[in-house]
Amino acid sequence: MSEIRFIPLEFEEFPSEDMARRAEAFYAEVRRRRTVRDFSDRPVARQVIESCLRAAGTAPNGANMQPWHFVVVSDLEVKRRIRLAAEEEEKAFYSERAPQEWLEALAPLGTDWRKPFLEIAPYLIAVMAQSYSLLPSGKKVKNYYVQESVGIAVGFLIAALHHAGLATLTHTPSPMGFLNEILNRPANERPYLLLVVGYPAADASVPDIAKKPLDEIATFL
Repeated sequence: MSEIRFIPLEFEEFPSEDMARRAEAFYAEVRRRRTVRDFSDRPVARQVIESCLRAAGTAPNGANMQPWHFVVVSDLEVKRRIRLAAEEEEKAFYSERAPQEWLEALAPLGTDWRKPFLEIAPYLIAVMAQSYSLLPSGKKVKNYYVQESVGIAVGFLIAALHHAGLATLTHTPSPMGFLNEILNRPANERPYLLLVVGYPAADASVPDIAKKPLDEIATFL
């Protein structure tokens, strides 16, 4: 194993009052983020997507293996194929596989097997989790904490896209193996989720729901 060189940390410290202001400002921004199901087909500059993906790529991960790959889809025919495959799985989910308890939890949100946003939104980002990496020699190298690492990177990506002024939807049809075939991805990758990205439709609406208060999600000892 090659030896890793260490470099000085780039860290910017802020006065305590600035820290509080910055933390509150960030919370005020991310609390406006909502999952959107009604998208516009307005184009989005590729440069914006690229910068957000670079941000996702800075996420902490096991042993710095960076076990993720992001497939950005804007081609209309590929989006169409993804929609048809996803809706086929979703039909089976809603009619056969989903427990009644889960269907009852989804009912107030008004979701069903139809997924038109997969074609309408300008971008679909298929997030792939890599169980192992391949060296140029072809040797397999095991990746560590793959699910956790990819999940953190997705969180970074969603926050970056929201910060840039875009709406997102996390979509997880089950199973998602069709993505490997449609996107021609290698055997070491498994679909983690589909992220739908774009501007919300002019008439987009979201459920009137609330997040749990701090005292329900955190304990200070």
